Amino acid sequence: MKHKFIIGAVVLAAGLSIAASLSPVSDKFFEISRNIEIYANVYRELNMNYVDEVDPGKLMRTGIDAMVGSLDPFTNYISEADIESYRLTTEGRYNGIGASSEKIGDYTTITELYQGFAADKAGLKPGDQIIAVDGKDAKGKDPEALNEIMRGFPGTSVSLTIRRPGRNDDFKVSLVRAEVDVPNVPYSGMVGDHIGYVNLTTFTQDAGRNVGNAVRELKNSDPNLKGVILDLRGNGGGLLNEAVNVCNTFIGKDLLVATNRGKIKEQDRGFSTFMPAVDEDIPLVVLIDKKSASASEIVSGTMQDYDRGVLLGQRSYGKGLVQNIMEVGYNARVKVTTAKYYIPSGRCIQSVEYKNGEPVDIPDSRRAKFTTRAGRTVLDGGGVSPDVALKQPADEPIVKALVNQHLIFDFVTQYCLQHPSVDSVDRFKFTDFDAFLKFVESRDFKYETDSEKLLREFKDKAAKDGYKLDSEIAALEQNIRNAKKTAIAGYQTTILDLIEREIAGRYYYKTGKIKMTLRNDSEVTEAKKVLLDTARYKSILKKQ
Repeated sequence: MKHKFIIGAVVLAAGLSIAASLSPVSDKFFEISRNIEIYANVYRELNMNYVDEVDPGKLMRTGIDAMVGSLDPFTNYISEADIESYRLTTEGRYNGIGASSEKIGDYTTITELYQGFAADKAGLKPGDQIIAVDGKDAKGKDPEALNEIMRGFPGTSVSLTIRRPGRNDDFKVSLVRAEVDVPNVPYSGMVGDHIGYVNLTTFTQDAGRNVGNAVRELKNSDPNLKGVILDLRGNGGGLLNEAVNVCNTFIGKDLLVATNRGKIKEQDRGFSTFMPAVDEDIPLVVLIDKKSASASEIVSGTMQDYDRGVLLGQRSYGKGLVQNIMEVGYNARVKVTTAKYYIPSGRCIQSVEYKNGEPVDIPDSRRAKFTTRAGRTVLDGGGVSPDVALKQPADEPIVKALVNQHLIFDFVTQYCLQHPSVDSVDRFKFTDFDAFLKFVESRDFKYETDSEKLLREFKDKAAKDGYKLDSEIAALEQNIRNAKKTAIAGYQTTILDLIEREIAGRYYYKTGKIKMTLRNDSEVTEAKKVLLDTARYKSILKKQ
């Protein structure tokens, strides 16, 4: 209790000190000092008088998270324990065991291995559940909380208790932490018909250099290269300077890529390319989707504004905000939105509305018009719209439900137990769709259609009104259940594609998963058609 009082008193003293140093002449400064004092007083009283024991650090973190959370989804507090995960998002490397994980059921489950690192060398597999970390029970623990324990200095050890599907006993493994370098260009290569492909997953350090090198290698490997596909689907962004460097692969020196504008006008600045391009002329298609954000939108939007390439896919996420990291003491940081960025046409693609932390779709009628260098009309706010819009089959509600409830992941885990190896990515085919349907039937698959929602509302209303329609409603419910089974079968091609991707990833890591995606990818197929049809390519980039 004494320690808690001291902590509260220190915070209070800091608030009073700031209050004394600020002039009440300014209403804004007076409001700041007054509210700091109130906040400190509340924090002190809770620590001293709340009936149960209170963790001062946890209580303060709750207050800070609520404060920054009221602004936008990208202004965040980064504690000392969060630094390793932040390092991964900016540098592409971290100290740990070399695995991605997600909470599935009660336990954090390994979902992906990075080839050649500790978890892979120890024989861990996707689907393995982490039951304990260094002897501490992991049931119900959030993956990030466990990652804080599993990350650490290179050369140190961590002990995991693992529960593996198909095995009766839990077992322990001791892993030696090492620096894990996650490649930002995990794959590049030819996709047929003299078309090259580059997959960029994140804008960490050297992203621009790696994309440039990949394009050079494609040109060297095929002197008749007719076009390049740059895949930014699912790429959530990263470093702004790397977005400029990626643009510089395809556009020349001294061209504006982005401008930052914020509250402090002296800090506004423009970012331009500074090197000759790797290739300014080769036809380019950029693939985007609703998860392409931030730096991905700078690159795709810049290519569109300069009419340098054709954008294909779905409208991007809509993040046009700039964050800076501020030191706040004790090795903690606060990531603050300090500006908005504007791409060459002058537009900002930032979504202005959010719901549950996700951007709300902005109708075109509410988006301001701008023009590309060739005079094509483009819109601001709510993301970058593709020049060639395609529907993504995996976005269908029933397919998303299968993915989000991990049924495809769990099915593949069971499949791998029965198949120690599979054929190469080029030759492997999964065709046993009936086995997947039986697996889904054996699980508690929760998917409520719009019809079921309406029927449930009608059932409640009928009961309140005193109508006895139980048998009729039961018959309708059964008909809907039968229709849902048929609906799953209606997406057989999409589901088989997702199963094949997951299987390829289990046996051939990230590279295998990407290769399998390319084999079945309707968007890559359409991108190739655009690149090979010179007249169509040029007409898309012309003012209509």
